Amino acid sequence: MSGAWVYMLECADGHYYVGSHRGEFLENRINEHNAGKNKRAYTYTRRPVKLVWSEYFQRITDAIAMERRVKGWRRSKKEALIEGNWGEIQRLSKGE
Repeated sequence: MSGAWVYMLECADGHYYVGSHRGEFLENRINEHNAGKNKRAYTYTRRPVKLVWSEYFQRITDAIAMERRVKGWRRSKKEALIEGNWGEIQRLSKGE
């Protein structure tokens, strides 16, 4: 597998976390977040987390670009992505 996943988690405190994963099985990465493998990770004190959105990219560079883009979005735009509301994403993009 040469691609990567970009994913968004909803944390127990309601915050969203956006990350990427180069492994084949995204579920493994989500389980690592919930297991608290890294005590310095953003999600460590915000567990449990649940997957609310993900997309697979054939090229790692595309995944990294999407991760960076989504990390910079406001909450309302992230929620539109979760809902698959592309019209709302476009509308919200005009204000940036």
